[in-house]
Amino acid sequence: MAIPDEDVAAVRAATDIVALIGEYTPLKRVGVRFTGLCPFHSEKSPSFSVNATEGLYYCFGCGASGDAITFLRAIEGCSFVEAVERLGARSGVQVRNDAGDADRAARDRKNALYRAMEEAVAFYHDRLLHHDDAARARQYLRSRGLDGETVRQFALGWAPEGGNHLIRAARSSASALAGAGLVVQGSYGPRDAFRGRIIFPIYQPDGKPVALGGRLVPGVGSGEGPKYRNSPETPIYQKRSTLYGLHLSRQAIVQTGEVIVCEGYTDVIGMFRVGLGRAVATCGTSLTEEHFRLLARFGRRIVLAFDADGAGQSAAARFYEWERRHEVEVAVADLPEGEDPGDLATSDPDRLREAVRNAKTYLQFRLERALAAADLRHPEGRARAAETAVAVVAEHPNELVRDQYLMQVADQTRLDHEQLRQRLEAALRAKRTGSGGSSPKPASTSRPGARDGPRAPGGAREAGATAPVAGEEPPPYDEPGWEGRPASARPRPSPSKPARATPGERAGRDALALAIHDPQAMAGRIAEPLFTDPLQRAAFRALAGADDLHEAIETSDDAVSRLLVELANTDPPASPDQVVVALVRARATEAVSELHAEARRAQANGDEERALQAARLIAWCKAELEVFGNVGAGDHPPRAVTEAADRLLAWLSGAQGETR
Repeated sequence: MAIPDEDVAAVRAATDIVALIGEYTPLKRVGVRFTGLCPFHSEKSPSFSVNATEGLYYCFGCGASGDAITFLRAIEGCSFVEAVERLGARSGVQVRNDAGDADRAARDRKNALYRAMEEAVAFYHDRLLHHDDAARARQYLRSRGLDGETVRQFALGWAPEGGNHLIRAARSSASALAGAGLVVQGSYGPRDAFRGRIIFPIYQPDGKPVALGGRLVPGVGSGEGPKYRNSPETPIYQKRSTLYGLHLSRQAIVQTGEVIVCEGYTDVIGMFRVGLGRAVATCGTSLTEEHFRLLARFGRRIVLAFDADGAGQSAAARFYEWERRHEVEVAVADLPEGEDPGDLATSDPDRLREAVRNAKTYLQFRLERALAAADLRHPEGRARAAETAVAVVAEHPNELVRDQYLMQVADQTRLDHEQLRQRLEAALRAKRTGSGGSSPKPASTSRPGARDGPRAPGGAREAGATAPVAGEEPPPYDEPGWEGRPASARPRPSPSKPARATPGERAGRDALALAIHDPQAMAGRIAEPLFTDPLQRAAFRALAGADDLHEAIETSDDAVSRLLVELANTDPPASPDQVVVALVRARATEAVSELHAEARRAQANGDEERALQAARLIAWCKAELEVFGNVGAGDHPPRAVTEAADRLLAWLSGAQGETR
């Protein structure tokens, strides 16, 4: 690892894990923990827990676990080093990186591009706010309803016409400016790439600017080039995985669970202006699976605020597959025909809000479009409408969904649903044989909400996830690997909480949880022989041999680490005395059974002395256990119970062979 251990520890200690995770899923304090919906799998009841004191999280639904570093790696798909550096910058911790020459050079180059882009954003923004040559641009923005507050919120800018204004003003090197797409080679040497355009900075989700979008202003200059121009792809900017406005909207998306996807930058700004601050836009490209994967980290409902019917069947197949794969719901805003959100935000803001509020499912939207275009007043028109509608319904991969919409078509066209079902089956057969276009993959037959972790196209893991190789040991807790991801995306250890746990296993979990949450209360009161479950015993050894919980986690194998993180995110039992008594009682009860077996073996071997010794121990254990059994009746005070537990603990911890 290129980053020193002490820097990693400092980043972990300084990072507010509740604030970090709260940017991706709302958290609510419940007792000593924070809980919320898991950002790694779909669920309706919160099973995700965060221990703010220890800086650890655990999902009781999918098993995702770790600390702030593993969370950022899992949710953003970044490397271990990048996660530590980003969290260090966030929390004000200086992180040293002793990377090799090649790695250092690549990192330094990307940092130079980031700095160049930051300079450009600041330069163009200042130009728009304060320079005379931007007067027409300011006037145009005001005519579109964009005031100074909006301009500052989105850091809009103005690229002056002609010349090399940015080149002359920037401190970054010519190579960095060119590498970031800010400078191009002209006939007479390098020149600014953006000239005579309003500038829309494009940011990463974490707020770093990575690209620019430029719009010509009507009536200003020569109007050279297309209406919109975007930065080219660079080492810090890829169109297929970047969304305009996400750095500003992701908190609202997390809070509402919904994201609005627009076509243009001004559409996003219009959504913000009317109070719909959960909007994003693609950057000169159509929606891709990378966009869906990115959005699924923040919200589960994706509302399309553009003409979602334009791409037809091919787009439908992709959307339905992405819905299934990423467990999101795609809906379409009911916008007036010919209106875009940017204009509607000024002309009729209530209608824009209503369009988003009443968004229809993607199939419902397409079906209504198909039927609205038909003439249903006569039999021929209804028949044609039914044929078109059945073709639309056939695009959906789920049989149950298709059947329900088919009934709608039958009702609206006044045709027999069995006839339409035959048409539908024929359309599906044609798709399967290839005569009717490609068929999307069938909908998953797994339980609702089941998820197999963040996946790339074709089912591969996301970039940044390391797949295990057969026979290899899993990576350490804090090294690059699958930690922090849903349980199904990494090797599954022995269950830490068996489906049918014995009293001893349940008491063992409680004892370990208390040892984590209140180590002083459990000091000297539990010992390794009390734990019969191998995983719990290994966890006890890890805690007993470490200075703190994090050291125990980092020095243990994957299964033990996960158990410790899980227990750190449980509410510990209220009474250490009750936990110790339950654990000792369970282990002593098992010991009595073992002594009975030992006595039988001794008698069979003719070893009367050993059989007699076992019998005396059985009698003594049972007498002590009777104290526990009578606690509920009040025959013995609590002190007598704890004293009996102490005697049994001493015996179980090393005196099993002594005669009582």
